[in-house]
Amino acid sequence: MRIMISADMEGATGVTWTDDVVPGTEQWQRFRRLFTGDVNATISGLFAGGATDVLVNEAHSTQRNLLLEDLDPRARMLTGRHKPLSMMQGIDSGVEGVVFLGYHAGAGSDGVLSHTYLENQITGVWLDGVPASEGRLNAALAAEYGVPVLAVTGDDKACADAAEYAPEAQLVAVKECVSRYAAICDPPARTAERLTTAARNGMVMAGSGEPRAIAHRIEVEFDASHLAQAAAVVPTVDQVDVRRVGFDAPTMTEAMKAFKVVTAIAAGAVQGKYG
Repeated sequence: MRIMISADMEGATGVTWTDDVVPGTEQWQRFRRLFTGDVNATISGLFAGGATDVLVNEAHSTQRNLLLEDLDPRARMLTGRHKPLSMMQGIDSGVEGVVFLGYHAGAGSDGVLSHTYLENQITGVWLDGVPASEGRLNAALAAEYGVPVLAVTGDDKACADAAEYAPEAQLVAVKECVSRYAAICDPPARTAERLTTAARNGMVMAGSGEPRAIAHRIEVEFDASHLAQAAAVVPTVDQVDVRRVGFDAPTMTEAMKAFKVVTAIAAGAVQGKYG
């Protein structure tokens, strides 16, 4: 049974602030090890629950953060940019379950390092009128391919979010949010045990999904009007308010590809201190 892990870093054990997740910093080097440890604990649980093949998709920033040399040798890792489906690359390859590891709350929400794709330029995202984190967007994409979300890990705010978009998934809070840059953290020895147990228990849902392709609408609100103006040059994308754009797509796959274009253009329009 083939399972995929979409591995983000902000929700990993111990991570609480910018330098923990920005490539090249001393703190990032430290937390790469803890991040890899979370992934290995999850891999262990998946195999214990009956997985025969685990694909780990690097989903954070440069997507070159996990330590391949320390990865559980039973798994394989998809690393590097650029991928058509980004955080969810591989969801269309016949996997029978997915784990969202190290996830976080969405833009405009309370949570450790909360954001949606862009670190601070996006103030809100809506999927079919509902506020959407990366987890909600990715769960909708997984549903299109009939892939159930087996487990979600992150801080307590990420888990509360996941309880709404993936109510049957196992949830593991590795830390308790105090503010966007502070949390009460459990040490790796404790989080590893919970991650392994959740992954093993989550395997009971593997293979239970049915493909469901439907049309979707995504709206994105930015912190400045010129970012909305820049994104609105994309065909099919309309500026629906001063700082907000929206677009419709016939499938979630197409919606996520369009969302990726919108965020890339907005990121390129940011100018120095004034954004």
